[in-house]
Amino acid sequence: MSKPVCVIVGVGPGNGAAFARKFTANGYRVALLARNERSFQDLQQTLEDAQGYVCNAADAQSVTETFNRIAEQLGPVEVLIYNASTRDFASIDETTPEEFEEAWRVTTFGCLLAIQQVLPAMRSAKHGSIVMIGATASWKGSAGFVSFSAAKAAQRSLAQSVARHVGPEGIHVSYVIVDGLIDLPPVREALSDQPEEFFMRAEDIAESVFFLTTQPRSAWTFELDVRPFGEVW
Repeated sequence: MSKPVCVIVGVGPGNGAAFARKFTANGYRVALLARNERSFQDLQQTLEDAQGYVCNAADAQSVTETFNRIAEQLGPVEVLIYNASTRDFASIDETTPEEFEEAWRVTTFGCLLAIQQVLPAMRSAKHGSIVMIGATASWKGSAGFVSFSAAKAAQRSLAQSVARHVGPEGIHVSYVIVDGLIDLPPVREALSDQPEEFFMRAEDIAESVFFLTTQPRSAWTFELDVRPFGEVW
């Protein structure tokens, strides 16, 4: 029996890498998508069942070509994890129209493109999981997060709409709200005065994401909040 395929859109040193390690460890062949090869090079070399693909998630042609290659080289996609987003944090006075549009294109438009690519195979199998990685900004827009909040809110609405539409077909759509900062060296260095419980471990987030893809249909979770013990909410 061939191994199931998981696609991760937006691979980096934090959550994306943790998702890749978790799913390959559980028998998946994993496609690692990022804008540049540096983002997945190490993972591709260390994980036997991981294959990297350079892809601009906000470009329809790039997404179509990449998913066609994945289908040819790895097979039909059973799990899609959409982890791509921008990191432009600015107020209404500082945000440019170009930054605002780019945030929407990467976070929401790109998510739409990826979902449309995997739906045919999932519908044929009457089974599949789509997990979108969101943020607290999808619920509340803080003063300095204009582009990020608007894009994440749009993404969450997209997730709700898609979940309602494809759920009856056996396709599980879920939205993970990540409320906190990932434990990475640059983050630790910038916030060296914070206690251990302030940070989120990417490996623990990956455990939650993998769990969503294994849930029985009679008790699917749509929205899951994950946050460290020390986070104020």
